[in-house]
Amino acid sequence: MRGSNGNYADHRQGRQRQIMAQMADRAVTKGVLQVFDPQSCATESVSAFKRDEAGRLSALMQLDVLDSATEQPFESIADLVRQVLKVPICAVSLVDVDRQWFKARRGLDVTETARDFSFCTHAINGTVPFIVADATKDPLFSNNPLVTGGPKIRSYAGIPLTTPDGYNIGTLCAIDIVPRKFSKDEISILASFANVVVGEIELRQIASTDVLTGILTRRAWIDCAEREVRRASACEMALSILIIDIDHFKAVNDRFGHPVGDQVIREIAHAVQEQLREFDWFGRFGGEEFVAALPDTNLTDASNIAEGIRAAISGMRLSCLGDQACTISIGVAKLGHNETRLKSVLNRVDHALFQAKRLGRDRIQVADNVAIASDDRAAA
Repeated sequence: MRGSNGNYADHRQGRQRQIMAQMADRAVTKGVLQVFDPQSCATESVSAFKRDEAGRLSALMQLDVLDSATEQPFESIADLVRQVLKVPICAVSLVDVDRQWFKARRGLDVTETARDFSFCTHAINGTVPFIVADATKDPLFSNNPLVTGGPKIRSYAGIPLTTPDGYNIGTLCAIDIVPRKFSKDEISILASFANVVVGEIELRQIASTDVLTGILTRRAWIDCAEREVRRASACEMALSILIIDIDHFKAVNDRFGHPVGDQVIREIAHAVQEQLREFDWFGRFGGEEFVAALPDTNLTDASNIAEGIRAAISGMRLSCLGDQACTISIGVAKLGHNETRLKSVLNRVDHALFQAKRLGRDRIQVADNVAIASDDRAAA
C-alpha cells in the first residue's frame, strides 16, 4: 500500500475503487448490463435477519455514523447509483428511532425526513429488495406526503443495508419521479452497491493507525483481512497473506537502544509500504512483526512481491544503525480452497515464517497446506 496508512481514507478509497472495478467487470459485458447476483459475492457472511428493533437501533448506534460528515466513498456510490440506474434521486438512508437520515443523497434538499412516512422504514422489515412501481396506486403510499408533495416520489427500489449480525440499519435506495418497473438487472446492480455501502460503514468504524509507524494496528488489520477472507471465499478469488519479521531485532535494541529500534521499525515499515500496492492491507502485528493481506493475488505473485520486499530491505543502509544493513524474513501463504477463517491461514503463514528463521533468515518461505503442530511457534 503506497503512501502513509495514516491517511486511511485514501487507502480505503483505493480498495473501494478496486472492488468497484471488479463489480463493473461482472456487471458489464460489451456495454450490456448483465444480471449479477449479489448473494453470490456478498461482502459479508451475514447472520440470520433479526427483527429486534432495540437490537437494530443498538447496532446502528455502535457504528457511530449518524450525523457524521460527508465522506467521499459514500458520495461516489450515490453518484454511481444515479448514473447507472438513471434515476433523479438516490440515497444512503439510515433509519433511526423517529427519522431516516441520509449519509449520502442525490436529488434531495433535506438531510433527513420523519420515519413515519419514509419508504425505507418498510424496506428494512425484510431481507429482499423493496420495490414500488407506482406509489400513486399503492395503498401504503398513495397518500404519503412524499408522494402527494415534494419530491413527488412515484417509484422506489430499496435494498436493506444488513450488518454481519443480521440487523437492517437502513437502505440504499433509488427513486424516480415517474412510475417505473425496475428490472432484475437494475435491482441486482443496486444490491451490489448496497454491499459496498455496508463494507464502507464498517471500515470507517475501525481505529486504524499504529502510532509508531502510521500503518494499520493489529486489530484494524485483522478486521480488514477477515473481510477479505470472506470476500475471497464467497467469490472464489485468490487471497495471499505475508508475515514479515525483522531479523535479530533484539540485538538492535540491546546494542543501540529502544529509540533507535523504534526508528528501524519506522523505516522498514515505510520501505515495505513502498513495495505494496494501493489496495493491499498492511499492518503492524506487534513488536517488529508486520502483516500484509494481498487481495486477488495468487501464491506465485505473492511470492514475487515478498521477494521484492526482502530485496529492498536487504539493500537498505540505515543511518540510525551507522549505515549498517538490516534484513527481514517473510512467511507467505495463500488462502486455501476450503479455508474460510483468517486464523487458519495465519497459522500456516506463521509456521512458514518460523521455517524461514530456522533456515537462516533474510529469506522468504512459502507455506504448505499441511496442518502444523501447536508447539512449533514456541520452539522459535
